[in-house]
Amino acid sequence: MAKGGNVRVTITLECTSCTQDSVNKKSPGISRYTTRKNRRNTPLRLELKKFCPYCYKHTIHGEIKK
Repeated sequence: MAKGGNVRVTITLECTSCTQDSVNKKSPGISRYTTRKNRRNTPLRLELKKFCPYCYKHTIHGEIKK
C-alpha cells in the first residue's frame, strides 16, 4: 500500500514577464497554467518554459502561492 497522504499537489504557474509588465501596464493580462507536481521529488519552486498568449512567445512560468 502507498504511504502518506497527498504527495502530489496542484500548483499554478504564472508568466514572469507578464507580471513584471503589469506594473508598467503594457500587458493586457497574465498567463496562468495549472499542473501537478510531486512534493518529494521537487521540493523547490517549479519553473517551466511555456507559451504566453499575451506576450506571443515562450517565456518562463514560475510557481506561485495560492
